[in-house]
Amino acid sequence: MSSMRDIKQRIANVSSTKQIIKAMDMIASTKLHKAKAQLEGVRPIYRELKRLVEELGRLEDVQNHVFYQEREIKSSLYIVLTSDQGFSGGYNANIIKKALEHMNQGKNEKILVVGYKGYEYFKKMRKNIIRKVVDVADSQVYYGSESIAKWLLELYLSGEADEVFIAYTHFENVLNHIPYVQKVLPISTDNTDKIYESAMKYEQGLDTFIDHLIPLYLHMKLFRAYSESHTSEQAARMVSMDAAGKNASEMIEDLTRLYNRKRQAAITQELSEIVGSANILNKGGTL
Repeated sequence: MSSMRDIKQRIANVSSTKQIIKAMDMIASTKLHKAKAQLEGVRPIYRELKRLVEELGRLEDVQNHVFYQEREIKSSLYIVLTSDQGFSGGYNANIIKKALEHMNQGKNEKILVVGYKGYEYFKKMRKNIIRKVVDVADSQVYYGSESIAKWLLELYLSGEADEVFIAYTHFENVLNHIPYVQKVLPISTDNTDKIYESAMKYEQGLDTFIDHLIPLYLHMKLFRAYSESHTSEQAARMVSMDAAGKNASEMIEDLTRLYNRKRQAAITQELSEIVGSANILNKGGTL
């Protein structure tokens, strides 16, 4: 059984850990507010670009465009968004599981993994990681998304990837984050309602307009997906730290009660020894 000294040391250790947890909770809360503001800013831009790209996909003249035309699938590229740090509950495990479920065995799968946790896992599983992106500062995410968008376009146009997917975590609220795998290229549209003639006139032609629009669309799609994932990560970490803080408080209470019981037992034993010694002395004096 632990001594009073050991229990007191454990209380001090847990209290120290609780202070660290509290600091991490405050940091996650601050980052969550910033991430939510960024996400709320990029969502409307992405939705409008998505609407425009899908409307163009319903034009008959666009069906054979390289960004809309379906190919024979020989190689698939997956962009998987994870975090660089842990302490975020099941955030990383959920998105990795979702990505693995979507990857079909037998395909030549290529993975671009964002975040050290995802890289560490896929490397351990010996997956075909062709590029990793880790330790990216929040201020560089916008330009980093643009760089990745250009890179995946090069792979797609060169035929090294016949389809592109992105695995990210969609933020709904602080307690609800849903992992998704979405198709990026070729662009999927509902072709049951084709528009055979467009009322709009495109300078330099429709194909040229699409060639300039799609890189911007992909950039915003990646930036928005990262913003969704980053917001979900901070929310998951804040909830995880809050739960850890409550567990630490409960542990301190339990250890404090145990310490008090042991202290009370020690005092009772000491009093009993004093009373016993006094009785022995009194008996000796009587003799």
